[in-house]
Amino acid sequence: MMNKNTNAPNTEIDIDKVIEQLLSVKETPGKQVQLPETQIRQLCILSRQIFLQQPNLLELECPINICGDIHGQFEDLLKTFDNNGYPPDKNYLFLGDYVDRGKRSLESICLLLAYKVKYPNNCFLLQSTDFTMNARGAAVVEDSILTMHGGLSPHLMDLNQVVEDGYQFFQKRMLVTLFGAPNYCGEFDNAAATMIVGDDLTCSFTILKPTIKQLLVDDKKVKKKK
Repeated sequence: MMNKNTNAPNTEIDIDKVIEQLLSVKETPGKQVQLPETQIRQLCILSRQIFLQQPNLLELECPINICGDIHGQFEDLLKTFDNNGYPPDKNYLFLGDYVDRGKRSLESICLLLAYKVKYPNNCFLLQSTDFTMNARGAAVVEDSILTMHGGLSPHLMDLNQVVEDGYQFFQKRMLVTLFGAPNYCGEFDNAAATMIVGDDLTCSFTILKPTIKQLLVDDKKVKKKK
């Protein structure tokens, strides 16, 4: 990956322990992870130092996995890693919208920042409306694939939105939008997708299917409406 001379700064927290704690929820679904405020502040400081060392336009190499909006859906972020591999075995580029709307935004961004500190050359985060911290606004993969959080033109109004299959092509398949939050906000039946860019720049997609939830009808409310 890029920035081979970039080393993670000396940390005052045990990054491995932070990552282990955040990943422990896989063994106990629904468990809340409460990191001390001091650790969260340190994660922000350390990751910001790394962001500042990297160029405004990230120049990345393949293979790499590219992920769309997460929106604080921490369990689905973990499923994405389970399906596609974890850093540093797999390289990742996240396109933005890491927090808000989802119930576990803090855990989501903390895990990504921890991976950024631990593996600065394997995990990349672009800035978006909910996240700046001096993160870079765009990345190009092998001088062939340009990526960013938003659209390229005001005429492209359909980019950066919920898409049913997790990805959707535009402009005669020259552009693609990715969405990484299945069952968005618990109100949609959309899937999530990760774009896998292989060594030869071949692009494929892994799909995180939505969970089919049983709809419960409140008989009392039905009766009141009648």
